[in-house]
Amino acid sequence: MPPLGSIAQRESGRETIDRARARAELIPSLLVEARRVANTVFSGWHGRRKRGVGENFWQFRPYSPGESMSKIDWRRSARDENHIYVQDKEWQATHTVWLWVDESPSMLFKSDMANVAKQSRALVLAFAMAELLAKSGERVGWLGLTRPILSRNAAEKLAEALILSEPQTQFPTKPELGQHSDLVLFSDFLDPIDETTQSLNNLFNYGTRGHVVQVIDPVEEIFPYQGRVEFSDPETGEKFTAGNAEILKTQYEAEVTMRTATMRQITNKLGWTFTRHHTDKLAAEALVQLHTHLGERPL
Repeated sequence: MPPLGSIAQRESGRETIDRARARAELIPSLLVEARRVANTVFSGWHGRRKRGVGENFWQFRPYSPGESMSKIDWRRSARDENHIYVQDKEWQATHTVWLWVDESPSMLFKSDMANVAKQSRALVLAFAMAELLAKSGERVGWLGLTRPILSRNAAEKLAEALILSEPQTQFPTKPELGQHSDLVLFSDFLDPIDETTQSLNNLFNYGTRGHVVQVIDPVEEIFPYQGRVEFSDPETGEKFTAGNAEILKTQYEAEVTMRTATMRQITNKLGWTFTRHHTDKLAAEALVQLHTHLGERPL
């Protein structure tokens, strides 16, 4: 039966150049779409400020027993006979959100049931997230490609850097990550599960908190094929011909279900979040869910 994923093989120099050129032509329009999606979501975006050690005032709140009395704001408390208030300061530890999009050949797949190719959707989500983070005053970087950027036009700068780079088909082996970072990974995660587990564990060891976004074409889940069908692996070029494709449907769907459950188990074990997004759905749906996950970053 057709494989769910395969080990990526090195492309020829010509194929790499052609893919990079096609991507460079596509990215500007994807950036425009990302801004549209970001603007749609922005009305519900409230930033991700948190209580902590800092200098900027955030809010007043009632004093809780056991807290240091040095935090009490006596002037504010004097205006209320029933409560004592403390000042909360905005959390100011250096923090960066790192983005990374898988550009393996399998991410170029688009069926008739999908609106866009998986890679195009993943890039739109990444650029839209960069746009929102920049509006919230956060630093954002592209893993293995750029340094952290603190700028209102961070998404545009990331897009420019991506245009000039070769397609990224492997997780960076020595990323610049730290404990005050969030990492957002966009991929179909269809490589062998052992390899995916190892890659995620390696990134986890840097102390960052991760958010896995699995971008899937709908046919990769429901397997709508019938009759004689030839399947081709975009990573290896290997072909498989099914004389009666519908008899594979039950087994295929069971493997997809098991793989999804395994991905959730892996991310749960790491304390990471997991979002599954289908390319026939609106990009804003995934962006809202991802925003929620980022906002749940613990104190």
